[in-house]
Amino acid sequence: MASREPLDHVVAGSGPGLVLIHGTGADATSNWGALIDAVRDRYTVVAPNLPGAGATPADPAPIDLDSLADRVVATAQAAGLERFHLAGHSVGSVIATAVAARHPAAVTSLALHAGWVRTSPREAFMFDLWARLLRTDPALLARQLTLTAMGPGLLGSLDDAQFAEMAAGFTAMLDERILGQMELDTRIDLRDAVGRVTAPTLVLASADDQIIPPHHQRELAAAIHQADYLQVPGGHGLPFEDPARFFSIITEYVDRRQAQSGA
Repeated sequence: MASREPLDHVVAGSGPGLVLIHGTGADATSNWGALIDAVRDRYTVVAPNLPGAGATPADPAPIDLDSLADRVVATAQAAGLERFHLAGHSVGSVIATAVAARHPAAVTSLALHAGWVRTSPREAFMFDLWARLLRTDPALLARQLTLTAMGPGLLGSLDDAQFAEMAAGFTAMLDERILGQMELDTRIDLRDAVGRVTAPTLVLASADDQIIPPHHQRELAAAIHQADYLQVPGGHGLPFEDPARFFSIITEYVDRRQAQSGA
């Protein structure tokens, strides 16, 4: 069945399973490469590429969130993982939440950065702007993302050349293959799913997130039975803006949950 077809993915290391789901417009390596390198000595890490990323074809039809969650599990199983820790960034957190709700027996722990329960009209308007800019001129969208994805601490430290370099980096990531991911972003609604999440969960918020502001993460944490909430400085793009802080929080949480699982 097509909905169970594994996604293109990166797999590395050995040990207990850890599945990492990237955000809109990124891919497995750009979002998670440094973390994969840091933990491959003790985890089998699987990082799928969402439709339109890496070698995963863009979906011809609108992306179905439940089917995509099933494909994440199929991807983990193809790499030999029946049970795994699960972490996501941005829409990767949304997909991870759907995985944990649909496949509770597979998920040892859950770590969600910049996630949300339901797309509000504000975010739907923003995601539609992204799609319009991407179709018009990816470099314009890159400039908009530079100003909104990064926190004020980083933006306040950049000179002209560094702004140009960051915008060029975003531009290189952007092409129309990711329009399906942006369209999925506009219609997220996990209200029926979050109550079925049974895995212990860390909900991580960036205090200056202008894309998915922290009130969304507080709502997500409140809706999940066993959720801890942590807010740190920074913007939506924390994995890129402050990778050391971001990856240390994720790895410390996963290591602690792995020790507690007794596996």
